[in-house]
Amino acid sequence: MMKAIIIDDEPLARSMVKEYLQNYPDIEIVTECNDGFEGVKAIQQYQPDVIFLDIQMPKINGFEMLELIDDPPAVIFTTAYEEYAIKAFETHAADYLLKPFSKERFDKAIQKVIHHQKNVPEKTQAVLQTASQSLQQNHRIVVKDGGKIKIIPVVQIHYLEAADDYVKIITADGTFLKKKTMNFFEESLPQQQFIRVHRSYIINAQLITRIDPYEKEGHLILLSTGARLPVSKAGYAKMKDVLGI
Repeated sequence: MMKAIIIDDEPLARSMVKEYLQNYPDIEIVTECNDGFEGVKAIQQYQPDVIFLDIQMPKINGFEMLELIDDPPAVIFTTAYEEYAIKAFETHAADYLLKPFSKERFDKAIQKVIHHQKNVPEKTQAVLQTASQSLQQNHRIVVKDGGKIKIIPVVQIHYLEAADDYVKIITADGTFLKKKTMNFFEESLPQQQFIRVHRSYIINAQLITRIDPYEKEGHLILLSTGARLPVSKAGYAKMKDVLGI
């Protein structure tokens, strides 16, 4: 028996999925969710095998919700918006249903999940990596803060610091952890605003107040927040290029 969760803010869309799933007695719908906040809690509670996930939802969207799940289940995306990383779905074999979808198209998606259960987390992460580079995804970061979910607009970020398998996001409200890589943020954040000045640091260029020489070919950067951060030789060259100095 496979466990399924439907996460969609449209009751009609949830009803359609439930109707089509009546032909699959081996798939049990354990719960339904109206938004991504509910979805995160439900996935943690029920540990489903597959989720039917809307992308465009209030509060946090489907991609942001998935980023909060350590080991995501198989995902069938449901969306009315073709521009939402359709190429990512096709490239990385995570299926999607474009609303309104037919029973035949639904059946194909179900068969894909049933017969291609291997490497599900890796495929989902590949989709998120591609989706993160779209304009819809690079204006804020969603993190788990204890038992709560916090939305951080990127304009509020002072700098990011590598921390083993996580990245520290430093803001005026405190420091938050995100299970991503520095390369992920280097590629997804606005590159004219956020500069990788060191293998362990990405800084908000708008907060730079001074750049001082430091040892051999290194430099120290001073932010308006008072933070002093190291700048590597490669990072200094990149910073000069971005800032036009």
